[in-house]
Amino acid sequence: MKNSLTKSIVAGLFALLIAQSAWAVTTIYTIRVDGLACPYCAYGIEKKLNELEGVKFIDMNLETGIVTVNTFDVQLNDAQLKQLFQDTGFTYRGKTETTK
Repeated sequence: MKNSLTKSIVAGLFALLIAQSAWAVTTIYTIRVDGLACPYCAYGIEKKLNELEGVKFIDMNLETGIVTVNTFDVQLNDAQLKQLFQDTGFTYRGKTETTK
């Protein structure tokens, strides 16, 4: 009986964890930045973005000046991004969002 109850509790917790992940929203931001020219520059931006709660993935294309950021259950607004890039010495030009 005790073993059966333990299995039921574990199964219930697992189902709850799966359901919670299904309700969470992943947003992919494609951000245009001026001045992104070297890996050291990219590291400074990556460091600042990683400080934001909910950021799960960051990719930077030095040739195009595009920063891709995936967030989990959080929204990044223009004012916040403009300040972040300004603080790291870059010019924020805009973003597009895709929600999954």
